[in-house]
Amino acid sequence: MSVEIREVSNRKQLRAFIRLPARIHRNHLKWIPPIYSEERKYFNKKKNRAFHHSETVLVLAYRNNDPVGRIMGIINHRYNSYCMEKICRFCYLECGDDQNVAHMLLSFIEKWSRERNMQKCVGPMGFSDQDPGGFLVEGFEFEPSLSTYFNFEYMIRLLEKEGYKKEVDYVVYRVDVPEKIPEFYKRIYKRIERNRNYTMIEFSKRKQIKAYIRPIFRLMNDTFKDNYGYSPLEEEEMDELGKKYLPVVNPNFVKIIAKNHEIVAFTIGILNMAPGIRNAKGCLFPLGVFKILYAAKKTKQLDLYLGGIKKECREKGLDVMLGVKLIESSQKTGIEFWDSHHELESNFKVQAEMERLGGKVYKRYRIYQKLL
Repeated sequence: MSVEIREVSNRKQLRAFIRLPARIHRNHLKWIPPIYSEERKYFNKKKNRAFHHSETVLVLAYRNNDPVGRIMGIINHRYNSYCMEKICRFCYLECGDDQNVAHMLLSFIEKWSRERNMQKCVGPMGFSDQDPGGFLVEGFEFEPSLSTYFNFEYMIRLLEKEGYKKEVDYVVYRVDVPEKIPEFYKRIYKRIERNRNYTMIEFSKRKQIKAYIRPIFRLMNDTFKDNYGYSPLEEEEMDELGKKYLPVVNPNFVKIIAKNHEIVAFTIGILNMAPGIRNAKGCLFPLGVFKILYAAKKTKQLDLYLGGIKKECREKGLDVMLGVKLIESSQKTGIEFWDSHHELESNFKVQAEMERLGGKVYKRYRIYQKLL
């Protein structure tokens, strides 16, 4: 049967776009649905400021009037201008093991991109690296973390048959929390502690973090600006991200280092609550929020969501200060291992830090590209 492509243009189609992955992944045991209330905000142009500096298109594939695939195209004009590139991004690609559907969806985005004078299509990649990026290519047997794709293995084959090749890989480390602080960490920590220029800031309540949201994201803009695909955040976008993630952040896993009252380093860990979101089927109400909170309370996995150190303060042991405090908090709360989240395969300094603690790569994500 033939496949028909339709642009999403009304609320009914948007609902079908958001809900389609649940149908495709209904027998996919480790797949995590989105939090649907957040998903509706994300695709709402009035509530997601990323739409203000991007050109976008949402597409559904239909067979016999039944949606069987979806994709989103993004031209991030702010990023393209900053990097002087002509790149289109595709993201949220979902379909069954059907080459024809994948071909129709990707061909639509490629044509849409060429009509706007783009030279390359990359993905999966959203507006920024706070969105899911890269298809999983290794580590399908492990529990996924938040803000990542958990695609079927066949998606790689479908994509490569359409002429897409590797653009860049992200690696993910599993780091077992040590029972004792390593001696080399203790030595470095004591040396830095004697330097009174640096102050470690820790939290016990979420409301204490609010005043630091913008300073943290400003530092992230500064430290991430040269990272692949990174699009700097505006102040209002920082506030939106703070509102989105603050309710799920355990304050014990937010660590900040200040120098003369300026934030120069930070790390944010989020307790893995994937089983709770799965059990709640992506719905917070009426009981979903309790299932998610219960999963966060019982988890043994901490996802290292974000972290950064001001350039001129690197190689001074601040990473060790943050690591020691994360280990202490993990030991107190029963966390057994960390998931490092996405690390660029070229970020050898961070990889060396993970390996110094005994970490090993256990997942790999890949962003693909195709010249137009």
